[in-house]
Amino acid sequence: MRAPLPPPPYYAVIFTSQRTTVDGGYDDMADRMVALAAEQPGYLGVESARGDDGLGITVSYWRSPEDIAAWRRHGEHQIARDTGRSDWYRHYTLRVAKVERAYDWAREDGNQDPNA
Repeated sequence: MRAPLPPPPYYAVIFTSQRTTVDGGYDDMADRMVALAAEQPGYLGVESARGDDGLGITVSYWRSPEDIAAWRRHGEHQIARDTGRSDWYRHYTLRVAKVERAYDWAREDGNQDPNA
């Protein structure tokens, strides 16, 4: 999935994780977190991918650090995080980055450099 491209600046929360073999409702919880995040103030979008080896990267986009902090404190998100630590993940890394410049390209745009 491809998130919309709002004008910068905004923030990216980059969550890289390695799954365990425990399922325990992981897919349902992941879907719930995406839907719930979309209801939060400052949420801009999400992009996610997971390989057959269980390594996944999810990038969520937010308007401000305060919006990210509020999402981190959300009760259902805390439950998902705790369950991830106890059951679903071997390890994860979270990074927060400020997006200061962004552009995109699509095949239908032709070969022009989108940053020109």
